Order: sequence, then structure tokens, then C-alpha cells
Amino acid sequence: MAGGGGGDSAASGKEAPTVATRLFRILDAFSPERPALTLSAISRHSGLALTTTHRLVGELAGWGALERDSEGKYRIGLRMYELAALAPRGILLREVAMPFLGDLYEATHQNVQLGVLDGLDVVFVERLSGREAVQVVSRVGGRLPLHTTGVGLVLLAHADQAVQEAVLEAPLKRFTHKTISTSQQLRRALAEVRRNGFAISDGQIELTNLSVAAPVHDETDTVIAALSVVVPSQGSDPRTLIPAVRAAARGISRALGSPRALALPASARREAAAPTSPGSPATRRIAE
Repeated sequence: MAGGGGGDSAASGKEAPTVATRLFRILDAFSPERPALTLSAISRHSGLALTTTHRLVGELAGWGALERDSEGKYRIGLRMYELAALAPRGILLREVAMPFLGDLYEATHQNVQLGVLDGLDVVFVERLSGREAVQVVSRVGGRLPLHTTGVGLVLLAHADQAVQEAVLEAPLKRFTHKTISTSQQLRRALAEVRRNGFAISDGQIELTNLSVAAPVHDETDTVIAALSVVVPSQGSDPRTLIPAVRAAARGISRALGSPRALALPASARREAAAPTSPGSPATRRIAE
């Protein structure tokens, strides 16, 4: 019996997991709710035999993927952070986006988030928040179902058809009575996002919050990310936030070389073609 028993063998005629699969199981045992684990806990959550876990955890710790603290528990090591920094949809995207996220934060002093698509979830790669900002459940590196957030709705609306259908056919997790919970509701919401160019998510995860999100395009005009601002539902008019959110998303897209972001809107081109004086309203609008 390979691996010394437990959940890592071919005891029932199934092919034994590869070494890589076992390593991934160990790393996957850690989560925001379980940031530090004993050896036995890693064995239990990974489904691997304790002897196998002991050997592989030792190798991961030796390489730097895991670290052992003073209590004898293991945590994710800095070597994993170094690898994550190489992800183009993570650190590099954040570097381009940060000035625009900062501007949006200064304009609102609320939560500003940047997320990317990963499987059937949105993963948040950056978040700016102040002490007076409304509390949110999202965090950098965390993930949420696509249908429950403004960022997620934007990403899903522009995702491949296969991804959209996978989400539409799966059970839709519900957080509040306002959470989109049927495929019909979700199809309508996605159509609105594509038509309007932004998403508004009100009270889907927490009734106290609403978000406004817009897409970020790359040099091929593919939507590779989305940004949002999250504000208190009470007393907030999402329509007043749309221009600032779309402007920030357009700025990031322009910095990434998006042709549609680099091109002036049709209305601006018409104004530019008209003879105007330097101080005319049309000239001022183009400058803005």
C-alpha cells in the first residue's frame, strides 16, 4: 500500500496520487481559517497518512514553502510569496493599477478593490481601505463566488461562454436575501453589465454594503481584471460613483495598452473636431 495507508493509497483499486498531488494537498490544507497547523492536522486535512505527511512537510519546510513556528505548528513560508510575486495577474497588475486605485481611494475614502478571475471565483489581488471605510469580508488573496460581488459580475460577464455556463448551471451560494440566487437573475445581471459597462452589487454579501465595479482591459482588449469601490448601502447613490470607477478602470486599461482605452470616446472626437475656443465648455470637457 503506497504512502503507508490513510487517504494517499490505492487501497480501493484507484490509482495512487502522484508526489505532486500529495504536495498540493498539503499546501491546500492551509486556509485563512487555518493559517497554522500541526503535523497531525495537516495529515487530517490533506487526507494523507501521517508518515507521508511528515516526510513531505519536511521537504517543503526545507525548501521554504512551509515554516515552523515556536509552537511547533507549520505556516506557509516566504518562498511561496516570492513565487506569487512572479504571477503577471498579481504583482505586475497591481504595480500598474496602484496609482489609479490610490486616486479612487482618495476620491471616496472607501474600500477600493482589484480582482481577477480564477476558476469560478474572483480572487482579490489588491485592496485599499481606510479606518472610516465600511467593513468588508474580502481580503488580498481571498476569493468569493463570481455572482456575489460587483467585481465578480464584471469578470463573469466578460468570461468565456464555458465559464459562464458552469456558473449558471451550478448552485448559486446565497449570503443574504439580496444575493442573486437563480440562473435567470444572473443572466439578466450579466446582460446589464455588458450593456452598461459597469456592475452594481447591492447587499449581496452584506446588506450594509454596495459596490460599483468596472472592467480592466489589456493590450488585446481582453478583460483581465475588474476594480470596484465598496461603500455603505445606506445613504449612498451608486450612480454618483460610476464615473470615478470607470475612469480608474480606463486609466489602468490605458496603462496596459488597451486600444479601446487609448482611443478617445466618439463624443470627445466630435467635440475635438468642432472649432472651439480654449476656454469653451467643449474644450474643458476634453481636457477632463
